[in-house]
Amino acid sequence: MDIKFNKNEDHNKLLVSDLKRRFAKVQLGGGEKRIAKHHEKGKLTARERIDFLLDDAEKAIEIAAFAGEGMYEEHGGCPSGGVVVKMGHISGKQCIVVANDATVKAGAWFPITGKKNLRAQEISIENRLPIIYLVDSAGVYLPMQDEIFPDKEHFGRIFRNNAVMSSMGITQISAVMGSCVAGGAYLPIMSDEAMIVDKTASIFLAGSYLVKAAIGETIDNETLGGATTHCEISGVTDYKATDDRDALTRIKNIMGKIGDFEKAGFNRIDAAKPKEDPQDIYGILPAKRSDQYDMTEIIKRLVDNSEFEEYKEGYGQTLITAYARIDGWAVGIVANQRKIVKTKKGEMQFGGVIYSDSADKATRFIANCNQKKIPLVFLQDVTGFMVGSKSEHGGIIKDGAKMVNAVSNSVVPKFTIVVGNSYGAGNYAMCGKAYDPRLIAAWPSAELAVMSGNSAAKVLLQIETASLKKQGKEITPEVEKELYDKIKARYDEQVSPYYAASRIWTDAIIDPLDTRKWISTGIEAANHAPIEKKFNLGVIQV
Repeated sequence: MDIKFNKNEDHNKLLVSDLKRRFAKVQLGGGEKRIAKHHEKGKLTARERIDFLLDDAEKAIEIAAFAGEGMYEEHGGCPSGGVVVKMGHISGKQCIVVANDATVKAGAWFPITGKKNLRAQEISIENRLPIIYLVDSAGVYLPMQDEIFPDKEHFGRIFRNNAVMSSMGITQISAVMGSCVAGGAYLPIMSDEAMIVDKTASIFLAGSYLVKAAIGETIDNETLGGATTHCEISGVTDYKATDDRDALTRIKNIMGKIGDFEKAGFNRIDAAKPKEDPQDIYGILPAKRSDQYDMTEIIKRLVDNSEFEEYKEGYGQTLITAYARIDGWAVGIVANQRKIVKTKKGEMQFGGVIYSDSADKATRFIANCNQKKIPLVFLQDVTGFMVGSKSEHGGIIKDGAKMVNAVSNSVVPKFTIVVGNSYGAGNYAMCGKAYDPRLIAAWPSAELAVMSGNSAAKVLLQIETASLKKQGKEITPEVEKELYDKIKARYDEQVSPYYAASRIWTDAIIDPLDTRKWISTGIEAANHAPIEKKFNLGVIQV
């Protein structure tokens, strides 16, 4: 019996269990009482609406489920950012569905709600995927209007995207299933087709109270902007639905008639499951983030038949570059090796660190995948680039820049899975959020930060103690430990994968066993968007 394996397994299964518990809570949105009130009005919840639409809700993936986690507590919180976003199939067509959750502050828009909507549109634009909007929102959350209204990446950008997406020929369908007010009223009308549910839905730039206050007119909301008004008088909406299910069924019918799409042409054969048991991942991945392990053993449990062809196997060994298949799709994998390796020159190299030779290898491999039209998968467990005089004199900055250049200018779709550490410039080189991965997901074991909690706390402690000594205060070992623990606790909260997910720095926290599904779904989506840009690395210092 392998004690270490069992300890790792227990630790990682607990992390996954915590993930499932947190997700179950998030799924309740504004809570069971508000869900019950929603049902009393004859309305489905946001998640029920999406599940009714999708061909198979189990096969769909959810984007940014933990958006808003731990944020806006002084305003009562905003579970899942008050909006649910899923990628799945409707009538056999892959698409994105965006549904306001009216159980959270009546579907009002918080800053994170805007960010999440923009992320959904970004996925739709990058992959040319049809997008469905299920609108049920009271508009901008007024106490925070300054953080959502005027800037480039704020609320208004959504309508600008509606217009741009329409010009690109991306299908957009809206169903107004509750309130749709003020600026939000433009969203459904900028879609290709819009429907409205009779009696429960309304669209207007200003409600009856504001109309009365502004121009003195007395009118009820239904006459002002109900289904009959917009379908028979104004012509604003195209279809009048009797209830939620009728509206959603009409969307299914429209989706079923959409023609085929031009494909990017990524290579796919019949899928095969890994020969090695994916469940082993829990035992291989160390409980302690600083411990070593062999990343090839993780890869074997993610790829078809547990087979991969390693590129430059004996060179730059702290990075693994390999061709493989995931769910039948051909992929190029760039992964951090986390065990200590020995070069042919007899040098020892730390696992999880990018050295000059490994950066050089990755650059060439990324260029190769672009030549061959092979999507890239990055498996991050990186502490950063190698430091110290030997590395600096050897040109680590130059070689690191080459790798960042290749990742930045890559034109094939990129997908990033944060397995463990994601620190500093290592996050950038391994295709962090700023480098436009089509999807980026983290395992519960992930940590995202400039550096590890331990290193950062030591640096911050030095600064803090120096400041206190200047003030003439005596720093005893006890005071020092107290300061260290306080700094470390604050930092550890920020490196948590949930902190990153709440701010949509990642698209999701996923069970490692769902990794294949996420990558496969992502490549299927990317196959909707032929590559139009030429691969050009620009200037690279050799």
